[in-house]
Amino acid sequence: MKGFLDFIRERGVVGFAVAFILGGAITKVVTSFVTDIINPLVGLLLSKTKSLEAMSFQIAGAKILWGHFLSTTLDFLIISLVVYFIVKGLKVEKIDKKK
Repeated sequence: MKGFLDFIRERGVVGFAVAFILGGAITKVVTSFVTDIINPLVGLLLSKTKSLEAMSFQIAGAKILWGHFLSTTLDFLIISLVVYFIVKGLKVEKIDKKK
């Protein structure tokens, strides 16, 4: 049991768990922002469709959902930027570096 407790203390498992939970919450907020605000605006700019995710085209019976792909890509980029600025702002990147 002592080895397990040492592992948790030395490896920052609790901090990792908290970061994982907060990351999930940030993901939900950013996904909502992209889905509910960004996608409708981009969709209106590109056509009369109300949602970017609804945009698609057909090739030989296959439906290509390019709007959904673009939406997912925007979601990823925004989440990456948020995580980057949080890591830089909190100076977390210096924690794991060996001295």
